[in-house]
Amino acid sequence: MTHIPAPRTRSTVAEDATTLRSLYEAPEVLRVVNVWDAVSARVVAELPGTRAIATAGHGIAASHGYADGEQIPLHLMLEAVGRIVSATDLPVSADLDGGFGDAGETVRRAIGVGVSGANIEDQLRPLAESAKLVADVVKAGEREGVSFALNARTDAFVRGGDRPLDDIIADAIERGRAYLDAGATCVFVPGILDADVTRRLVEGIGVRKISVIGLPGALSAAEYESLGVARVSYGPMPQNVALTALKKLGTSLLADGVIPSDTEMLNNF
Repeated sequence: MTHIPAPRTRSTVAEDATTLRSLYEAPEVLRVVNVWDAVSARVVAELPGTRAIATAGHGIAASHGYADGEQIPLHLMLEAVGRIVSATDLPVSADLDGGFGDAGETVRRAIGVGVSGANIEDQLRPLAESAKLVADVVKAGEREGVSFALNARTDAFVRGGDRPLDDIIADAIERGRAYLDAGATCVFVPGILDADVTRRLVEGIGVRKISVIGLPGALSAAEYESLGVARVSYGPMPQNVALTALKKLGTSLLADGVIPSDTEMLNNF
């Protein structure tokens, strides 16, 4: 029989936020396999090692026919996230891009659909503006009675351009410290980070205080864990892998292939 998750109450969301924050602080790195709809959330949630669900903003936008970068209307994003929340009992952290113009209000609405944490990008806005955005998100959670688990993202690396690496690292550290001071739970530093760069970021921002993305060419989750990283996510890559598999299958079927015999029936709603 398919398990039907209970609806999220404000009390449940508050408990989820506490759980999510504790997962960031735990010695074991939090691995989150990003999802983009209810069925992908259900599949990932049923895996034995899954302790929390994280959405991929890029993946949700793409599944609705929009480009990444807040091109999808906020109400569609939140509707999709709400369906993901309804598919699992686990805490859900949502990718909310840059906050859709009003990060505090966006988080208030996200809490309303059951979200207990989020990634929000600084997009390399001026530091004071970015720190205020973080503070606004934290205050929005407090007004809702939720100690919201904000994974504050700095784009120091992905928008770093041709700046010297030392300058990029220094910028990420300065921003990360400011976001933690403003109440963020963790600092997300996307980019392909080698061991030396990761070590410097952890030393500068804090042990179990940074989050990274597992892209091709990155370290393994176990290696990041040994360096003191709190969380590893995979962004749009799980969806890309799924779509690659679909493309390969479609090519085979159109060439008179057959469905592989080891295919599982996973869409168990």
